[in-house]
Amino acid sequence: QVQLVESGGGLVQPGGSLRLSCVARGNSLLITVLGWYRQAPGKQREWVASITSGGNTNYADSAKGRFTISRDNAKNTVDLQVNSLKPEDTAVYYCNLRKLNGASFWGQGTQVTVSS
Repeated sequence: QVQLVESGGGLVQPGGSLRLSCVARGNSLLITVLGWYRQAPGKQREWVASITSGGNTNYADSAKGRFTISRDNAKNTVDLQVNSLKPEDTAVYYCNLRKLNGASFWGQGTQVTVSS
């Protein structure tokens, strides 16, 4: 099994920054895709960014230029640096791990609130 634990959320003013972190615990974690999703109140969960075990990254249009995803395979961690935050970035941010066999795992989420 896989356990994902996020941290780093909080309240930040518009234009501010946060660094979200997620640590994965379990077996066979090396060859995986790690990603961040978010869910705003009343909306469906949406993909934000992902990174392969080889370091290839992809971003949603809303994240390009402002968010940076990175991972440390030795530590089984994935981070999301979020800059120039906007009120519309307010959401619960979830870490996701997807294995080659398609198995998908989620963390419990961390709240990001952007407000003045």
